[in-house]
Amino acid sequence: MSDANQTLQRYKSTCQDLGFQPCKYILAVLEKEKKESMEDFRDSMHLSLAGNNHLMTDIRLTDQDAQTLHKALSNNLYVTTIDLRYNNITDEGAKHIAKLLEETAILRELNLMANDIGPAGAEVIAKALQGNETLVNLRMTGNKIGNKGGMFFAQMLQVNEALENLDLGDTDLGTESIIAIATVLNQNSSLRALNVNRPLLFTHQEEPTVHFAKMLKVNRSLQEIHLQKYDMRDFGVTRLAENLMENFCLRYLNLSCNRITRDGAKALAKYLKVNTPLEVLDLGFNRLEDDGALHLAEAITTYNTNLTTLVLTSNNIRSKGLCAIADSMKFNSSLTQVYIWGNHLEEPAAIAFATLLESGRLESKDTDVRPYVVDGVTILSELSHQIRRHYYWKPSYGDDVPDPKT
Repeated sequence: MSDANQTLQRYKSTCQDLGFQPCKYILAVLEKEKKESMEDFRDSMHLSLAGNNHLMTDIRLTDQDAQTLHKALSNNLYVTTIDLRYNNITDEGAKHIAKLLEETAILRELNLMANDIGPAGAEVIAKALQGNETLVNLRMTGNKIGNKGGMFFAQMLQVNEALENLDLGDTDLGTESIIAIATVLNQNSSLRALNVNRPLLFTHQEEPTVHFAKMLKVNRSLQEIHLQKYDMRDFGVTRLAENLMENFCLRYLNLSCNRITRDGAKALAKYLKVNTPLEVLDLGFNRLEDDGALHLAEAITTYNTNLTTLVLTSNNIRSKGLCAIADSMKFNSSLTQVYIWGNHLEEPAAIAFATLLESGRLESKDTDVRPYVVDGVTILSELSHQIRRHYYWKPSYGDDVPDPKT
């Protein structure tokens, strides 16, 4: 099967062979692809079957649909990416998806975000990936695979050499599985991006953070890592910063929603002064305050020339710290995106950022605030411009529609 029409006919015949009624949603998507491919030739297809696409469907796919998709796509050479987010696929459906991963010769991206897959489903998918050589992007976000499921993915990373992006955020990973993943990445040389946000940790010793710090010291492939909601304190972020000084691969570091204060910001400022290739630093929803912002501003002003994006939302920063960040942008030409909403946006800070926007040094699309004047007083309003605003959802129409594969 190498085109939309053959894929559609194969799906219909598969449903007939299995004795199932074809899913109207899948039929509609395949019919739409067939029509569009007749007008504009395509050699591959992104099969988007997100359950929260209300313009296309009011139903969610189930395990039965996963079975028919496995049978219909097992030898398919046209569908290269599949989006199954926000459906009702359970461990039973995961077995069929695992079989598809074992048999596919072309599938490169699979999104299973926010389904009902548990540890048993994680086991079969992880085992299927041990022999898979095509999949480069897998999202398991929001599936409660738990600590046991995380261990299966750690085992998979020891063998798989094709996967480049793995998202296990919000999957209830435990301390053991987090440490296991960090340990495996000491040797893994294929993974480029890892999301292990919001694990369930019952420790105050910050062992997971320390293990990731040691891993990042020796890992030479990872370019993006998300460590959100780790209850990370200054001790952990200091260990992280110390080890990152010897890492010249990481480009995206997400430390948002932790407990980092001015001392942690001071350690990160020392890291930024080394001028490693880090381009995106997300410190949103921490406790940096003015002192932490001043440390970062100093590093940005005089030492760093690679950082392009800095997120400081909701950090209890007042005018002194925010004005220092604004002033640093006058001397640093590489920093182009700054997000500050949720801090104390007093008039001096509002004027500083209004000046940056009016001068063109900072563009409106690259920040989350917009100035306006009331009775001679400059005030900042909020814009919905976050760096990961399409992570959990994406609009179906309008000017803000992202790439279908994101």
